[in-house]
Amino acid sequence: MIDVSLTQALRLVSPTRHHYFKPFSDIAMCGNSTSSPCRGTVDTQELQQVALFEKCRQFTKAREMQGAGLYPYFKPISESEDTVVVIDGVKRIMLGSNNYLGLTHHPKVLEAASRALHRYGSGCTGSRFLNGTLDLHEQLEGALAEFLGKEACLLFSTGYSANLGLIAGLVGRGDVVYLDKLDHASIVDGAKLSYGETERFNHGDLGGLERRLERNGTSRGAMIVVDGVYSMEGNIADVPGLARIARKHGAALALDDAHSIGVLGPNGDGTAAHFGLIEEVDIIAGTFSKSLASIGGFVVASESVIHYLRHHSRPLIFTASLPPANTAGVLAALAVLQQEPERRDRLWANTRRLQEGFRSLGFEIGPTDTPIVPVLVGPLEKTFLMWRRLFDAGVFTNPVAPPAVPPSQCRLRTSMMATHTFEQIDFALEKFASIGRQLGVI
Repeated sequence: MIDVSLTQALRLVSPTRHHYFKPFSDIAMCGNSTSSPCRGTVDTQELQQVALFEKCRQFTKAREMQGAGLYPYFKPISESEDTVVVIDGVKRIMLGSNNYLGLTHHPKVLEAASRALHRYGSGCTGSRFLNGTLDLHEQLEGALAEFLGKEACLLFSTGYSANLGLIAGLVGRGDVVYLDKLDHASIVDGAKLSYGETERFNHGDLGGLERRLERNGTSRGAMIVVDGVYSMEGNIADVPGLARIARKHGAALALDDAHSIGVLGPNGDGTAAHFGLIEEVDIIAGTFSKSLASIGGFVVASESVIHYLRHHSRPLIFTASLPPANTAGVLAALAVLQQEPERRDRLWANTRRLQEGFRSLGFEIGPTDTPIVPVLVGPLEKTFLMWRRLFDAGVFTNPVAPPAVPPSQCRLRTSMMATHTFEQIDFALEKFASIGRQLGVI
């Protein structure tokens, strides 16, 4: 267990003494008869003279964290057993996964992926636009369009590229895209990639959104894009309010349902269905890397919008298509999602147990309405110490730090899976309680 504070630990690590890696002067020399460096090595003086690399030389914070034993990122998992993972040879309860329905190990998903791997090979080696379209892709597009109540669907290789392709593909010169300030980075980057203008409104501030729309008028193309469920807060977008404003001002309304598919809606069919507003939401984007247990993304909308994106979305046209095994796995996961509604029931039972447990212990978890349960810790130093002590106690969580949140509102993001047991949840709550008291969080 790490008992030293972050401040104390960092005093032990001088930013000017990079003793955690081998300096250039220690690089082995080539051959026996020369003192020149091996081909491919970089002269230190040359590196220092490249202005672009100055930021790299000065970036020491992560190395300081590593030296202090408090670096929480890029932890390699050597084995996964659904709700339990093995890291550094130790089993830990996974309380930081987006595998909401616990389908990554479902036998039907694994079997479908294996069959596709042997039938189609390991990859498509081309974009959807050219040689990379499989019948599996079209089957999945049809199934998703029907499931989400839209005319057509378009697959992307990642959820990130789905948002890039959607926004940059539709928003052009003279158009305006309106974003909630807590929207996912892929939405923000999609707006940057487009040739339109971007307007950002405060989180959930529909009055502020409407004022911006009124100022810009109705003669310009407009799109409102928000998360259905906000990934760091766990709260649900006000879709009824957004739909009313969008219709009033002639704007398209798009939802990123990455954290909603399989979680919200009467059939796990997302945020629009949760509010009974499928017709009022023009476009739904999402990912396969959460409830659907794979990787990839999609956009569903009217047939004319999807047809346009097929021919104008650069992240689709210039990216290799989703591999066969992933596509088949998603098809199987989507079928299981619909055939086993008890998984969603179990997910919500687990969510209530975790939320009620945190609140009864005195933790602040904010306005979450979903299986995403952030635990507010406060300062960065205390957050990383709490993460490390929980990690050592066998509980894996995700620390959230600036710039994702303000410096005083750092938190540990936890999330539930349908396959967590009550015993695992209670074990995690017990560890949170003891460590939270030690650090004065509760």
